[in-house]
Amino acid sequence: MSDTPNDKRHAPAAARNRDPIAEVLAGVLPETGLVLEIASGSGEHAVWFAERFPGLTWQPSDPDPAALRSIAAWIEQSGLENLRTPVTLDAAASDWPVGSADAVVCINMIHISPWSATEGLMAGAARLLPAGGPLYLYGPYRRGGAHTAPSNEAFDESLRARNPAWGIRDMEAVVEAAEAAGLTFEKAVAMPANNFSLILRRAPR
Repeated sequence: MSDTPNDKRHAPAAARNRDPIAEVLAGVLPETGLVLEIASGSGEHAVWFAERFPGLTWQPSDPDPAALRSIAAWIEQSGLENLRTPVTLDAAASDWPVGSADAVVCINMIHISPWSATEGLMAGAARLLPAGGPLYLYGPYRRGGAHTAPSNEAFDESLRARNPAWGIRDMEAVVEAAEAAGLTFEKAVAMPANNFSLILRRAPR
């Protein structure tokens, strides 16, 4: 895996949403332990949160080789010791390369992946997390079958035009999939730019 500076990707949304997300995570994540980040993308969030929460070990992951190279490049530049080498992980797969985690974080994946990835995410989080362990989700959602803003509706149309398997999901459907896998819904937090944070936890086994 190459981790030269040229491999670094930049996601403009990451710089805009990292502080609001960190504020919510501060009340959700444990003080110590391992956080598995699903679909880490460019790797910018992983570095930001690992620096923000030094008591936690951050495990980034992604199924895309180019993303893994970008994550590795960001990690190398950061010099942070609580960041693990990124691993190849497809959320839809039944077998993940991580056996356990104290928390799972997934940012802006559910609307740009097939529904099977959401179902796999819920099943995987339920396998890995201890009772009460949090699954944190961030992104746009519909509520009651309706978009929460015209901009989200336009975004949804553009996503489905790119890939019919993508699209902004109903929050209720996501929660239902989580509960079917053994997670409990704690709360939804309204975020800037018509997004939401969803906090779910592993139900007692």
